[in-house]
Amino acid sequence: MTRENEYKRLLPSIKSLLEGENDEIANMANIAAVLKETFGFWWVGFYRVLGDELLLGPFQGPVACTRIKYGRGVCGSAWMRKEAIIVPDVELFEGHIACSAASKSEIVIPLFCKDEVLGVLDIDSAKLNDFDEVDEKYLTLIVKCLH
Repeated sequence: MTRENEYKRLLPSIKSLLEGENDEIANMANIAAVLKETFGFWWVGFYRVLGDELLLGPFQGPVACTRIKYGRGVCGSAWMRKEAIIVPDVELFEGHIACSAASKSEIVIPLFCKDEVLGVLDIDSAKLNDFDEVDEKYLTLIVKCLH
């Protein structure tokens, strides 16, 4: 099954899983678990905006950086730019914050409420060039399920 087909299959399941639950932390935790379990990514998690930094939220995977400043690393840059960022090789991203040497590629999707970024979904892969526009499209739809 292609990754796109897997996302298409997964999206209704995620919507159903979140239905009736208003707690964002619980919903973020379930989304992280479903994505990690389905795709086997190295690390899947959320960072929430708290003042001038991102604070680690629910995640699946090894220990992670707890706080990330606005504009720093891939997560802080996605927050600042208010757009998704796909990084084929994290070693080539200026200012990359290396929480784990096993991370080779990354995608970060901002979580919006109206025009304000409330947090980001961060996914790391142990493979180079593991993310593309298909991931961006469906992960954006998935984070929209949180609101």
